[in-house]
Amino acid sequence: MTDTAHDQFKDEYDCIISGGGPAGIVAGLLLARGGVNVVVLEKHTDFFRDFRGDTIHPSTLRLLDELGLYNEFARITHRRVTNISLIGEDGRDYILGDLSRLHTAHPFMTIAPQWDFLNLLAKAGEDEAGFDLRMGVEMTSLIWDDDRVIGVRAQTPEGEAELRAPLVVAADGRWSKARDEAALSMRELRSTIDLWWFRIDTTAQLADTIAPRAKGGNVFVAIPRDGHVQMARLIPKGEDARFREQGIESLRRAVAETFPALADDVATLRFDDVKLLDVRRNEARRWFVDGLLCIGDSAHAMSPLGGVGVNLAVQDGVATARLLAEALRAGNVSTRELRRVQRRRMLTTKAVELLQGGIHAMIEPVVHNGGAIRPPAPILWLLTTFPALTVVPARILGMGVTAEHAPDFARRQAERV
Repeated sequence: MTDTAHDQFKDEYDCIISGGGPAGIVAGLLLARGGVNVVVLEKHTDFFRDFRGDTIHPSTLRLLDELGLYNEFARITHRRVTNISLIGEDGRDYILGDLSRLHTAHPFMTIAPQWDFLNLLAKAGEDEAGFDLRMGVEMTSLIWDDDRVIGVRAQTPEGEAELRAPLVVAADGRWSKARDEAALSMRELRSTIDLWWFRIDTTAQLADTIAPRAKGGNVFVAIPRDGHVQMARLIPKGEDARFREQGIESLRRAVAETFPALADDVATLRFDDVKLLDVRRNEARRWFVDGLLCIGDSAHAMSPLGGVGVNLAVQDGVATARLLAEALRAGNVSTRELRRVQRRRMLTTKAVELLQGGIHAMIEPVVHNGGAIRPPAPILWLLTTFPALTVVPARILGMGVTAEHAPDFARRQAERV
């Protein structure tokens, strides 16, 4: 069930999830389908906000099939993308991963508003008696019994509440309060770029791609949507103030030079509409303590390049539900079982970090020094000489190394259309 103005929290749940993003909503929905009484706490009152990843990969599309939700998802306005690629200054499209080569029912990724995706999952949760989604409720701190987490304190519209459960799942993003309070140390990965995020209202038709494009020393990613284009400009880390000092005309000119089709639409662009994303790549060395498990960006923050964060988070949520539902129904989750989740997800996380690190190594020099985006010559030769090899990065980024399927208890037949 979802929250209502008059509903009160129960004192105890089988599981508390802090964060209603992809990891938290998926874990909550699947656990509820597995007979677990779960509450999901989301501090915002809706899912609409900046820096929502919009790329839904084949692994997530397959999950929607297994949950009986794909047909409903397909009704959401979306665009299909079949290649993971880079676009150089010469306009050449370097295909790094060919999703169409994957042996899956949906060999492509989609560009679809994440808020629509999350609303779809939340609506599916309304059919589950054990699913309690609380919007506008924020976890403020953990409740401890010696060295074990036994619940959370949360700020609600009516005041502070205390909730208890055998397990708290931290799915509250890269700035996770729960992870920090539990003192889980982070390993920082290299990133020397930040990102400007803004939209341009336009009727121009751009290619359906999320490939970074370089022109004249400027690097952009354009995400086509209905009636506008969501733009990301990559800038050197810590240089937000300096780039703003160059003036709005400099940004307008850079957009128009990189995307001539948008030249007539940049005049309305203002710096007030340009948001900064501090790009971080990191990983918790340990994802858990007794009574607490971190998943999604709380456990491993990814950069926006490649659109991998949403899908890794979804896979974390699936693995959490599949591996822990039985223990949660019994009311006791051991650290051994929490360690199983981290071990299960580690191989795919490491592989994606490696590939994303390679993408950063190609793009960061262009962001700092200009020039063209080009894959290293040996990799380019290998992928162009043997195109079938493009299925390898497509598999890692699009499906994961360890495939995560919905457990039997969470599967449903798709509705007829």
